[in-house]
Amino acid sequence: MLGDAKEVCRRSLDFHCFKKMKANRSKSFVKFPGWLLAALAAVLAANSLLAADVPVSSTELLTGADMSFLNYFETNGLTYRDNGPPEDAIQILKRHGVNCIRLRLFTSSAAQAANDPHGFVNTLDYTLPLAQRVKNAGLKFLLDFHYSDTWADGGHQVTPDAWTNLDFPQLVQELRVYNSNCIAAFKAAGAMPDYVQVGNEITYGMLWPYGKVSHTNSTVQWSHLGQLMNAAIEGIREAAGTTMPQLIVHIDQGGNWRNTKWFFDNLRRQEVPFDIIGESYYPFFQGPWTNVPVCLDNAARRYGKPVMIVETDFPYIKSKGYYGIPGTTNGQVRFIETLAQIVKKVPHGRGAGIFWWGTEFQYPAENLADYGKRSLFDTNGQLLPVADALGTWSATPDIMNVTTHMSAYPAVRQN
Repeated sequence: MLGDAKEVCRRSLDFHCFKKMKANRSKSFVKFPGWLLAALAAVLAANSLLAADVPVSSTELLTGADMSFLNYFETNGLTYRDNGPPEDAIQILKRHGVNCIRLRLFTSSAAQAANDPHGFVNTLDYTLPLAQRVKNAGLKFLLDFHYSDTWADGGHQVTPDAWTNLDFPQLVQELRVYNSNCIAAFKAAGAMPDYVQVGNEITYGMLWPYGKVSHTNSTVQWSHLGQLMNAAIEGIREAAGTTMPQLIVHIDQGGNWRNTKWFFDNLRRQEVPFDIIGESYYPFFQGPWTNVPVCLDNAARRYGKPVMIVETDFPYIKSKGYYGIPGTTNGQVRFIETLAQIVKKVPHGRGAGIFWWGTEFQYPAENLADYGKRSLFDTNGQLLPVADALGTWSATPDIMNVTTHMSAYPAVRQN
């Protein structure tokens, strides 16, 4: 709609300029009709609402960690230490400056979770007590809806088994009810989320095939995704009442501005309300660091919203490292320092946070997809030095000249 208005104004402006200049070449100015000036004012006002160049002061800088497997790993005998006897890992991270814990939520059943814990354990019944631990520790809580029985990401967005027989209107209604019921359960348990992700890495949509937008600008598919997301948000708002969490839209393109722009330009046309742009950035998936400021800075400017790295990590063991940073404990520290400076430099104070993924893993006991090699805890459950770098990044002055550090790894050209 906004794009159409801009085009009408542009064409009208060109036409009236041509007419007036041709008829009044001796005059020093061109007088435009009132209706055209009003239309131009409306477009400028709309643009200022979409991306106002003002600092963001209401969004707390988040130093976060995903701890979704914590209860399960503890049940299996893993312990966590901070140069001493075993302790609560959440309390350890809090002591080192982490202020928010992220927990994923699957739609899986108890039977699925019992049969395959790594793939299905994050049920509502499993997540509620873990969320209570987070809130009782005095930390912020980010709830990550996957809208799937198992892992949802850029390449997998499988509709829950229980919803596969629903037609699209029924699926929209089911999503509203599901979100409302889940948020009501957390609220009743005294674990109301402070932040909610409306889907996990939904670059190509969610709840496939209805909500799939993979490599398409189809108005039908994007309309489906918009309706699904709006229904989810309606359910969240319905249950939250006056304690509405901040909403995050999360994609997996932290090193790719072109894809980020494609996604959020299309989403904006669906009028989906949200507060924060969330990105995943893993150097082994999304490429060199120099692509990250290009993506985050442009997103902050274009959409006028805070941007956040809601998933990242880096190896400390059994890795050669990436882009000049070694896969060592010191390399982990250098990695988070580099990423922190990028987030801090996002224009107008819109760099909102960094979350480490796979925090609670331990190599080799729990090493799903090699995440044990990229944890915040070592093979004995001892906290690694990177935890301090993560926990204090928002309060630490500039550590290095990021541009100089990354100059050997030029960004991929992106339009």
